[in-house]
Amino acid sequence: QVQLVESGGGLVQAGGSLRLSCAASGRTSSGRTFSSGAMGWFRQAPGKEREVVAAINWSGSNTYYADSVKGRFTISRDNAKNTVYLQMGSLKPEDTAVYYCAARSGTVYFTNQGSYDYWGQGTQVTVSS
Repeated sequence: QVQLVESGGGLVQAGGSLRLSCAASGRTSSGRTFSSGAMGWFRQAPGKEREVVAAINWSGSNTYYADSVKGRFTISRDNAKNTVYLQMGSLKPEDTAVYYCAARSGTVYFTNQGSYDYWGQGTQVTVSS
């Protein structure tokens, strides 16, 4: 079983930056480790559905960003450390949400949450105006 633990959330003023981390441990049901699977960051604001923010393939060579964060957020991964990151800059109040990292057994990322097999508990990001 893969376990994902997010950290790095908090309260920040608009225009500020935060870096979220997601540490992975364990193996998938097929015996794969973190380094062989795609990862994604999702977020859910109060009263809204959970949405994809960014995703990355197993090697880090391909990434995806939602239009709302393109140019401001950067997803990356360090497979040696079993960790995926989300560097967030130029934060806006509308970025306020609980941020979740997710992992899937496959190597290619998807943007729909149903494609992800494992989820973290979430970390709160609050951006004040």
